[in-house]
Amino acid sequence: MAGKTVAVLRTGVANVASVLAGLRRAGADACLVDDARSVEEADQLVLPGVGSFEAAMTQLRSRGLVEPLAQRVCADRSTLGICLGMQLLGSGSEESPNVAGLGVFPERATRFDSCVRVPQLGWNFLSIDSACRLIQPGCAYFANSYRFTEAPVGWRAAWSDHGGRFVAALERGSILACQFHPELSGAWGVALLRRWVTASEAEVVEC
Repeated sequence: MAGKTVAVLRTGVANVASVLAGLRRAGADACLVDDARSVEEADQLVLPGVGSFEAAMTQLRSRGLVEPLAQRVCADRSTLGICLGMQLLGSGSEESPNVAGLGVFPERATRFDSCVRVPQLGWNFLSIDSACRLIQPGCAYFANSYRFTEAPVGWRAAWSDHGGRFVAALERGSILACQFHPELSGAWGVALLRRWVTASEAEVVEC
């Protein structure tokens, strides 16, 4: 794994310092990128995000990154979406009803019910679909007000509960999307990042 470089996309709506630090703890060299060519050519790419769905999509559109990102994920090229970065893969979010997401899958993020604390801040447990290869059961750190309640067809899922079951993570081939923050999830999160960094497309077979 020595010398393996992971590109982290500078979205303007993420704490990239913590993502870079987490990847380095997982044994990867990590660098920031912000252009379409880097999105297209990176061996492995991280799409992080914190904050507003609309602000994130505006940033991606202004730099011509929407199509390269969607094409990359649809081609099963190694990509990791974190928190808002996971939600951006869907068709949209209740937070910004008139803003389209990347549209990799049709599910739409919706707000947690008012019967629970919103945002969800803190640790929560994950259970997994039996076919998951990268994600393992454990406890992860979340900071989110919106979530997917259904897993897209063809994706393996991990689940958590906050006023009802929701999708904690998704994987398909070499694509991993986490609603939680693996870089803030202690040794369990570092181990997940390490599995993603070291997995090749040959080792992580599509459904």
